[in-house]
Amino acid sequence: MEAHIGAVASISERLQQFYAQRQPFRVYHGSTNSTRTAEKNRNNTVDTSQLNHVLEIDSLKKTALVEPNVSMDKLLEATVVNGLVPLVVMEFPGITVGGGFSGSAGESSSCRHGPFDSTINWIEIVLPNGEVARASKTEKPDLFWGAASAFGTVGIVTLLEVQLRDAKRFVELTHYPTNSFSEACKKIQDEVANTEIEFVDAIAFSSKSVIICSGRLVDALPTGSKPRRYLRRRDSWFYLDVQKRAAKSRQPVVDYVPMVDYLFRWDRGGFWVARYAYKYFFTPFNRVTRYALDSYMHARVMYHALHKSRLSDTYIIQDVGVPYEAVDEFHRWVDQTIKIYPIWLCPIRVRRDAPDSAHGLHADFADPNTPEFMLNFGIWGPGPGDYEELVRLNRAIEQKVHELGGKKTLYAQAYYTEEEFWQTYTQPPYDAVRAKYHASHLPSVYDKVKVDEDAKRKTMEGSRMPAALRNVRPFQGLYGVYKAWRGGDYLLQTRKSPIVTGEASKQ
Repeated sequence: MEAHIGAVASISERLQQFYAQRQPFRVYHGSTNSTRTAEKNRNNTVDTSQLNHVLEIDSLKKTALVEPNVSMDKLLEATVVNGLVPLVVMEFPGITVGGGFSGSAGESSSCRHGPFDSTINWIEIVLPNGEVARASKTEKPDLFWGAASAFGTVGIVTLLEVQLRDAKRFVELTHYPTNSFSEACKKIQDEVANTEIEFVDAIAFSSKSVIICSGRLVDALPTGSKPRRYLRRRDSWFYLDVQKRAAKSRQPVVDYVPMVDYLFRWDRGGFWVARYAYKYFFTPFNRVTRYALDSYMHARVMYHALHKSRLSDTYIIQDVGVPYEAVDEFHRWVDQTIKIYPIWLCPIRVRRDAPDSAHGLHADFADPNTPEFMLNFGIWGPGPGDYEELVRLNRAIEQKVHELGGKKTLYAQAYYTEEEFWQTYTQPPYDAVRAKYHASHLPSVYDKVKVDEDAKRKTMEGSRMPAALRNVRPFQGLYGVYKAWRGGDYLLQTRKSPIVTGEASKQ
């Protein structure tokens, strides 16, 4: 704890220096799962990368005391040995606890527990004036909820207490094939209403093929059953396995997946986005090539390569949620306008039950008149070659979601005008928190998530890639892969062993 206290003191001192001049700053975390371009240099940056430790697991309280740059796999490694697991585990091993709180994050258990920020008991935060404060749902709740999803625009979160629950060895996962979006939406709601079910999401392979994946934790395999694995090089990618087996079945398909394999089932292939890389690099997409290139097909490496190559600027990457009653209309519009499949569907309980939680960017989630659930659409794929058309489609998605009373997750690029942005997100409660806690001089959430063309230009100008090869297929992508390999992410994947528990380690 002494090292933590010393690191926080250094951050506090650095912020005091910035605050004396009312100078905005950026934060260097050491990693990112955002797809946005950001301009950082030593003069405007606070380095928090050393805050990457699990400080305590309390088995009686079922909590973990965690620094913000602890990744999901590192947190899970610490909790599983104590027979515990976080209520919400973000789908990629490299997503951090702080990123899940200060950004926006949800997964298949969010149908029960809400977004990741709802599973945090309290935070320690260094305010822009250097003051170190503690905030929870009952102590300074305006600061707690104001910092949630604020992307660091209220202060720097330096410690979090994460809620845990009892872990079990397997997830009993049932895949239900449906033939339409309306049937799928009804089935999703039915599964969420079933209190025995703990995980719900779905994959839309087309408008007429949607597979609902519904799961619950169990301790043992039924006699004669074998576990379904997804983390080893020789294993199938999760979505391909579901497509091959469940999409062609008329009956539900039941699997028993080791818990950690389930929680990180989307890592290999980055859902399915890595498939587009094979086409980009003129590479056959089959079991042999997936096996050979497995080390490059994990989310950590993919994000690094996307950042360095700037290929993320050519993709439509949107996570948006709409109320259940708007699902059919939104899907028809996506099907006709965007025409990207597969689509990830994930029900998220956005309603805040805690008293005095109407603060910050999503203050409306505390309003009992707003929808209790949103169905998240993960729409990810290559955009049109013309950049103006790419922008037009992204803006069209944002406008359609707003029209239907939905919200988008802001980890990706936002194309809103400032006026449009604040028509969707609650500005007065957000501004009130920033004013009270000395953050009004910092860039707003909108400033941080909007498309920054100037930062894009400077990033490209600072690239060591020869100008003649920029934006040239496949050289632009090869540069990103090279930077990921050189940066060590490739080695991280080849050397890191998966977390295993119970019988999973014997399979």
